[in-house]
Amino acid sequence: MKMSCELIVTHILPTARGALAKELVHNHGMTQVQVAALFGVTSAAVSQYIKGLRGGNNIIDKSAYRDDFYNMIAESANRVAAGEDATECLCSICAFVKESGLLRALYVFEGYSGDLGQCMECPRTAITIPDFL
Repeated sequence: MKMSCELIVTHILPTARGALAKELVHNHGMTQVQVAALFGVTSAAVSQYIKGLRGGNNIIDKSAYRDDFYNMIAESANRVAAGEDATECLCSICAFVKESGLLRALYVFEGYSGDLGQCMECPRTAITIPDFL
């Protein structure tokens, strides 16, 4: 059995980051460098998101949840552009995926049947790295 987290990391997060990067650059006038800083990735990674070399997912695009997913991306981009933390926005997209049924659709697409592995709710805690490391 695959855990829910594995499906989210494999299918959802790259797609959400890619779509969010495109929204922020194309519709909010941010630079690739600014988006990279928000996401904690390189500007080269953001360039790949924008070019579609990274982050696309045809499972989402073919699902009944497509429009809701991309509406949530647009809403998240508005929130990030207004100063909200990008991680919080990605967490809300993750929560949507779990609640909407999209996670179940990914599970079935991966060839699994039966119960979907239970997922702990993300505690959304920050990891602090001591100065001496």
